[in-house]
Amino acid sequence: MEFANEFIFAAGALLALGILASIPSDRSGVPLLLVVLGLGMLAGQDGLLGIVFNDVATAHLLGTLALAIILFDGGLHTPLASFRTGLRPGLLLATAGVVVTAGLTAFALHGLFGWGWLEAWLMAAIISSTDAAAVFYLLRSRGLRLHDQVRNTLEIESGVNDPMAVFMVIALLEAMRTPEAAAWSAIATELLRQGGIGLAGGAVGGAAFTLLVNRLRLPASLNPLLALSGGLLVYGGTAVAGGSGFLAAYLAGLILGNRARGARHNIQRFHDGMAWLCQIGLFLMLGLLVTPGELPSVAGHAVFIAAFVILVARPAAVALCLLPLRFPWRHVLFVSWVGLRGAVPIVLALFPLLAGIASAGRDFNIAFFVVLISLLVQGWTVAPLARWLGLSLPGSRPEAQRLDLDRPVGHDLVICEVLPETPASRLRVGELRPPDGVHLLSILRDGAPRPPEADVELVTGDLLYLLVPATDPLLQERFQHWLDAVGTVHPAAEQAFFGDFTVDGEADMAALAEAYLGGAVADARPGETVGDYLARRLRRRPSEGDRVDVGGVSLVVREIDGGRIARVGLRLPHG
Repeated sequence: MEFANEFIFAAGALLALGILASIPSDRSGVPLLLVVLGLGMLAGQDGLLGIVFNDVATAHLLGTLALAIILFDGGLHTPLASFRTGLRPGLLLATAGVVVTAGLTAFALHGLFGWGWLEAWLMAAIISSTDAAAVFYLLRSRGLRLHDQVRNTLEIESGVNDPMAVFMVIALLEAMRTPEAAAWSAIATELLRQGGIGLAGGAVGGAAFTLLVNRLRLPASLNPLLALSGGLLVYGGTAVAGGSGFLAAYLAGLILGNRARGARHNIQRFHDGMAWLCQIGLFLMLGLLVTPGELPSVAGHAVFIAAFVILVARPAAVALCLLPLRFPWRHVLFVSWVGLRGAVPIVLALFPLLAGIASAGRDFNIAFFVVLISLLVQGWTVAPLARWLGLSLPGSRPEAQRLDLDRPVGHDLVICEVLPETPASRLRVGELRPPDGVHLLSILRDGAPRPPEADVELVTGDLLYLLVPATDPLLQERFQHWLDAVGTVHPAAEQAFFGDFTVDGEADMAALAEAYLGGAVADARPGETVGDYLARRLRRRPSEGDRVDVGGVSLVVREIDGGRIARVGLRLPHG
């Protein structure tokens, strides 16, 4: 009884400290997960509290459970619209990119340190997975809004690369135990089997639980629990059937997050908290599990591996995957640098410990050390790099509260505040012009509702209540772009990024060239619009913030509507 009470007290205290650490972390720029990991180490057997936790089986169970919930939550928060610009590059990075990163690292370990091939590949596979969730937290905490193409690519990569890394580790452990399993044909067959079953399990499970959430009239507090049970059921069922449970959990979350109607935002809010609980709890547990006194013995190998992955393997893999897709060098450089290592490599390092591999203890300590270095070096520099490369769009995305409505079915009530120095703070209601299908229901000013009449001038602090259809992904994308346009950008920052003037995407390119470029543009086609010219020059699906330089003038994509360039900024040379 006494042990149970002490355990609950210690767990509650550590979780509370981990959550409260987010406040100084945001202010100081120190990655939160690094702080939480440090708390776990301080509380561990070589730390201040001396808590001894060395149960690898329990750590593996809790780590797997946490990762399943984190990936399910990642799918819930990934809009299908992000697949337009992020699917191909994200999948390439999550599959070929992981293999190339692991392969280059394995060759380095074999050639420089004389490790056996399977031993080197196992270590490389353990640290091959990235943690984009940590990157997005760092960007949000700095108030940055990332370029759509880069953000969508990282979102999809983070959702799919964990299953790939898990498969590689399991396949390599099997090859160490059974020589016949080391054949490339056997590994390829196993990959196809796990991937196929994972895709099928995720699709069927996601569709089934989406149907349940949409059809059943459960109390509001039970819908998130039904979704959580569904994510765990899909993971467990797929894994038992021999497939990739992590891939299935992500796919099920993706389907549920985009197809659920009345309870979607309630489910997303609940799982956002659950995912953070899992992240913090996971890093605390891993901090307790490690023995800091053993880390100096692997410091040389760990520093080399971390430096090689950060400076050589990851950039090479990203370049091979993204340059053929015509990604700008700035995008390639940023994606290369933000290959942040998080909890997954440490959890994967538990697999060899459970399997009884001779080098398992060394591999675990190296993986832990690599994660520490990655959080220290990359975690601290993500936000400054985004600004330096011009990938941070002006302003931060407004915090709009979304409420699920049972009536009318398929609609959300969105509440957003008019912030100072935004375009909305200088407009009348009639000048807002939200997308067709979105209706402004009321304005709340100083606690009192006001009718949304066209001549009402908006002021800072007004709360806008809008009715938004929830089942149309294209309309949701248009609404978010409109919300960004009227609610986020400080005029000075907007002008510095998008330029001095704005033109319609349907404007004639020849007329624009005559007015601002001093004559015709050699590669412009007769009758071509500015938007079509930009899209042709980019040679890929455009995103807000994309830029093409023409005769000393920068044409910057300012707004996308239905996949087409709707507005373009002109940034003229100064000085």
